[in-house]
Amino acid sequence: MMTGEREKQLMEAADLLLDARRTGVAIEDLPEALQPTTLDEAYFLQDVIALAYGEIGGWKIGAPSAEATPMFAPMPLAWMARDGAVVGGVRRVRGLEAEIAFLLGQDLPLRTQAYSSEEIAAAIASCHPVIEVIESGLLDPLKAAKMSMLGDLQMHGGFVYGPAVADWQKIDFKTEHVAIAVDGAVRVDRTGSNTSGNLMRLLPWLANEGAARTGGLKAGQWVTTGSWTGVTMADSNSAADVTFANAGAVHMRFE
Repeated sequence: MMTGEREKQLMEAADLLLDARRTGVAIEDLPEALQPTTLDEAYFLQDVIALAYGEIGGWKIGAPSAEATPMFAPMPLAWMARDGAVVGGVRRVRGLEAEIAFLLGQDLPLRTQAYSSEEIAAAIASCHPVIEVIESGLLDPLKAAKMSMLGDLQMHGGFVYGPAVADWQKIDFKTEHVAIAVDGAVRVDRTGSNTSGNLMRLLPWLANEGAARTGGLKAGQWVTTGSWTGVTMADSNSAADVTFANAGAVHMRFE
């Protein structure tokens, strides 16, 4: 169990990362004494940071391999926008990732009996192509301590969703093709590149193993399921386009 002193240290860590995000003046890493040392501490840090931005609009979840345990982070509702959005505010990193996300149409409350894959599928209202905007209070989040990066919302900085995809259940996500372009130039072009192996395993995991933290998933929340393209960098005024072969397209621009 976390002590009050440790909570105080992690709250101080959250303040440092929030200040860095709000001002655009990044820190190299958290002071060693304030760095999360466990995943539970990183998740505590995430929750404190997310709380500063208001209501949770959903969750980002992914896994680095088909065998790895998924990791997840809250996504503030205030950072969510429709296709064609102009994304402004303090931006330093301006990273982009192509993703597939699901909008929930039914609540999946906390319960003792695990949800089946069929129950999860029935709770999904729609499937969408997505651009996750990557941002961080860390100067180079991939060079900072891993738990610092995870605690800083796993580099989450925005969520732009495209139109719903008809008959998404027929898409073979293991062979789906995607391209991401910046200012008209294709930067990444890949097939079957979601690192989780089978992205449809992620929602049942979040609804079951993740429920102790989320308190259950709610209708109207989004779940985005990990990068297909890695991080692609953009500049101010850059336009980004993500195009899936079967899962549609989504567009955005930075101020």
